Amino acid sequence: MSRSTRYELLFTPLAVGPIRLANRIVFSAHLTNYAVDGLPSEQHAAYYAERAKGGAGLIITEEHSTHATDWPYEKLIHGFNPAVLEGYRRITDAVHAHGTPILAQLNHNGGQASSMYSRLPVWAPSPIADPLFREVPKAVTESEIAQIVAGYADVAARCIEGGFDGVELQCSHSSIVRQFLSKATNRREDRWGGALEHRARLLLALIDAVRDAIGADAALGVRLCGDELVDNGTTIDEAVEVAAMVEATSKVDFLNTSIGVATASLFAIEASMAVRPGYALFIPSAIRKRVSLPVIGVGRFKDPLQADRALREGHCDLVGIVRGQIADADFARKARSGHAEDVRLCLSCNQECVGRMGLNRWLGCIENPRTGRELQARPLLARRPRRVVVVGAGPAGLQAAVTASRRGHDVVVVEREHDVGGQVALAARVPGRAEFGDLVRNLARELAALGVDVITSVDADADTIEALGPDAVVAATGSLPSFPWWAGNRPDGSPQLLDVTEVLRGTAVEGRRVLVVDELGFHQATSVAELLADRGLAVEIASPSLVVGQDLGVTLDLEQFWVRASSKGIVQSTSTLVTALRPGGVDVQDVRTGASAHRDVDAVVLAMPGIPNDALATSLRARGKEVHVIGDARAPRRAHAAVIDGDRVGAVL
Repeated sequence: MSRSTRYELLFTPLAVGPIRLANRIVFSAHLTNYAVDGLPSEQHAAYYAERAKGGAGLIITEEHSTHATDWPYEKLIHGFNPAVLEGYRRITDAVHAHGTPILAQLNHNGGQASSMYSRLPVWAPSPIADPLFREVPKAVTESEIAQIVAGYADVAARCIEGGFDGVELQCSHSSIVRQFLSKATNRREDRWGGALEHRARLLLALIDAVRDAIGADAALGVRLCGDELVDNGTTIDEAVEVAAMVEATSKVDFLNTSIGVATASLFAIEASMAVRPGYALFIPSAIRKRVSLPVIGVGRFKDPLQADRALREGHCDLVGIVRGQIADADFARKARSGHAEDVRLCLSCNQECVGRMGLNRWLGCIENPRTGRELQARPLLARRPRRVVVVGAGPAGLQAAVTASRRGHDVVVVEREHDVGGQVALAARVPGRAEFGDLVRNLARELAALGVDVITSVDADADTIEALGPDAVVAATGSLPSFPWWAGNRPDGSPQLLDVTEVLRGTAVEGRRVLVVDELGFHQATSVAELLADRGLAVEIASPSLVVGQDLGVTLDLEQFWVRASSKGIVQSTSTLVTALRPGGVDVQDVRTGASAHRDVDAVVLAMPGIPNDALATSLRARGKEVHVIGDARAPRRAHAAVIDGDRVGAVL
């Protein structure tokens, strides 16, 4: 199928004000935490250049703060500091080298911040504390509003001086402009509050000031929130009216869109795999019906066909694809050249992109070890190709095989199970987690393209591996279940005791009442609980932590799990530690008070840290073989660590 047949609009050019885009794929603004001391870094330049090289039609950088009162997180670019110019030029030169236009996003986060870094009061339209930061902001005065407007104009001019082709005003998920637009955060009774046209006054003033600052030859865009998903917040009807006001200025070249508020409804902005692709398309679709400006649509587009369909159906004129291009910088190039099947599909797992941001770490990707490390040179071809046997076809083993093969080694993979994937394949079996399997499907496809032999259904021992004649062995043999101290004494009539992996492999759960013990704080316990509840069992999750599945908050999965758990009748018992197996049930203890209780249950399912399965590695080393242990066989962790381990070892063999 030819490119023109497969994609009707995705790779057609489009004029956006004074700039011309080669295609409709936008690498939209998102946080990276790559700034150093408030300044753009060399890593910024390398990161954006990689996506420009990969074929993105337009790049919009992360936000640049426009005022010293705006410092909500440590690694924010301080656009108000003239010292940013050198970094700006480094970024724009790197991106322009690939013929791609690049815009800078301007923002003041307003009340969605704290004074922790700035040591200055937080500014906002009204003194309403944000639910995440919980700090009461200072309501800005007329003179301070003038400072805000002047700050945007100043930074906009600096961006143009730094080589950017234009700027985008963030008025959406985390912005003082959105806070002025919304009745939920703007309670003012002066000319900046009340009716919508008054609440939009700051936005219109910014458009005037920024257009004057950047001139007619630079592009100007506005990003609007179409639905805040909060009580008394902006809804699509008001967003459409604001879009019409923006177009009426005749000074704006495009409109971008978003959904949710980056605190109260953050889970909707960067939705996880539990939410269908294109979930936010109703916003650009409604706005596009009202205005003639080009409109960017966003909302978890995984592949180019989904993006092209959104364009064909008239929902938007351009498509914002962020996580898809974080996972694969060559997303656009591969699709355009007719190799869409080679795109490393984003999982929407949010573990290393959104999740790392929440932990104040630099942006990475669970399945792309290059993301966040673009400055590092790619591994060189091996001086002496070697025979490398990888034992285990989970994410660690598959990634090691890919990297080693790309370096020129002769690689073979041996897997005990009938199919590749390891624990990732098990995780993908539960409700709402099927896309997690793309991690191993993507790697398996790369191995097939490289011609790597993958041998399955072989429970290899040391003799089996030696017979393959390896110069080096990579042991990616995973982990084994561990059982807690209280499981050592099992009286007659005690509940059935299973590890989550046993349940996912098909072991039948006896009885109807099940207690799932969550000592991992992630998807293992919550996923298997949903699986069992869907089978009609009565399920309780017990966790010694204050929240069941606490790390799901980092990946933006927690709120929707709560909704599903409630609908399925799953009981969540926090601060609860299992202390003993008893006939017909278990004893538990409240870790806060020490109070004990008993649960009558038929089965206990454990989500607990595993232990390394490194026996094969030990055996091979005893025979004098070169063995590299990676992934869970080295230390049981999450999938991102397995992929990084595999890439690291593959690069040094």
